[in-house]
Amino acid sequence: MTSLLTVLGAVLCSLVVSSEVVPQADFNLQAVAGKWYLIGFATNAQWFINHRASMKMGVTMFTPNADGDLDMSYASLNSDGSCWRMNSLIKKTDIPGKFTYMSWGNQNDMRIVDVKYNEYALTHTIKTKGDVITVVNKLYGRSMDLSADLLEKFRQFSLETAVLPENIAFLPKNVECPAA
Repeated sequence: MTSLLTVLGAVLCSLVVSSEVVPQADFNLQAVAGKWYLIGFATNAQWFINHRASMKMGVTMFTPNADGDLDMSYASLNSDGSCWRMNSLIKKTDIPGKFTYMSWGNQNDMRIVDVKYNEYALTHTIKTKGDVITVVNKLYGRSMDLSADLLEKFRQFSLETAVLPENIAFLPKNVECPAA
């Protein structure tokens, strides 16, 4: 019973905090375009807890289209040499820097909350599937290495959005997948 109350408390905290997370002011869609390395990943989702040990750094490409939406493609090299790939069209909203998309049966509300376009981007996504809501924070870098200050900034942001400390991961470097 105690662990159920703890989980419910964490979910309620994440809902309250997540609803207050806003995209970066003056978001520039064109400046976010291009190649980003996925360096940090934080969520309390059970699938992450089960697969965290096998996750490695991957590459995300953001490509703006004429409608103001973003084509998002992700690729990560598996240990067997194959590539895990995912593509999504993330649709703009009336708020610059806030996007929505469907993936794996989840309705995703993604906000680019902090970005220095030539260095790093921090995203916050609220995933809803039925009555289950999870938060996923990601830290991207234009290079595979970011400063200790940026890693700490991501860690603190994740804690503030109700992610448990043990569910904040900095992904090990990985060889890039060949072009598809």
